[in-house]
Amino acid sequence: MRIHPLALLLLLPAAVAFAKDDAYTLGPDSQRHEGVPQGKVTKHLHTSKVFPDTIREYYVYVPAQYKGEQPAAVMVFQDGHAYVKEDGEFRVPVVLDNLIQRGELPVIVGIFINPGHNGTSVPENPWKANNRSFEYDTLSDQYARFLLEEILPEVGKEVKLTDDPDQRAICGISSGGICAWTVAWERPDQFRKVLSHVGSFTNIRGGHVYPALIRKTDNKPIRVFLQDGSEDLDNAHGNWWLSNQQLAAALKFKGYDYQFVGGEGGHNGKHGGAILPESLKWLWRTE
Repeated sequence: MRIHPLALLLLLPAAVAFAKDDAYTLGPDSQRHEGVPQGKVTKHLHTSKVFPDTIREYYVYVPAQYKGEQPAAVMVFQDGHAYVKEDGEFRVPVVLDNLIQRGELPVIVGIFINPGHNGTSVPENPWKANNRSFEYDTLSDQYARFLLEEILPEVGKEVKLTDDPDQRAICGISSGGICAWTVAWERPDQFRKVLSHVGSFTNIRGGHVYPALIRKTDNKPIRVFLQDGSEDLDNAHGNWWLSNQQLAAALKFKGYDYQFVGGEGGHNGKHGGAILPESLKWLWRTE
């Protein structure tokens, strides 16, 4: 198990280290700064064919530095509503604005996708979308096909997107985290960067098998950043903290390009949001 140095810096002194989630706060890269140009976020509605009879909202972030002359890198976020909020736990548009402006990330178009809902309209609370677990926790190529056949072509009508798999990343929290890994695992020819926050590598729909699959399968060209906390969920599906450590151990055994940051937090985005800028820089590094 590797512990990123930043995880230690974000913890309070030993006497209060077990304050759990309260130990994690957002840094300057998650705040707006004068003089940093802001990207544009637009909201869209999509009815899927890969997931029949489902409807969902998604958001597209286009950085100010995008000029349309060259294809842009792409990063997809499951539970997009949680990642796109500027006053939320992650504040991805703000972080991207700051890091892209300083040249610490390439020009990245962000696609923030909510889970699908069986019905004629989206639910008021996106977390309650009734097709979420099927889409995110199922071990198949269906969600990858949904991205490749529907979402990326749709966004590509307005923005030039790269088809270089090394310039495509995918991210998610909880079941969205295992979904991100599944997309890259199934289609490493299309996505090769994964960021998982408190990922559900447990037996919701069979995801607990990944450590064994990784150990017994030839390596795939995937770079992955895992975050989890020791106070994560422990229920009938499994123990999230132990499952993430098992996944990290398998990645280490096989020699993958991976990073695992363990903390003291629970099943939320506080720790992941606090280290998001460093996570993104590690994931998108060029060396």
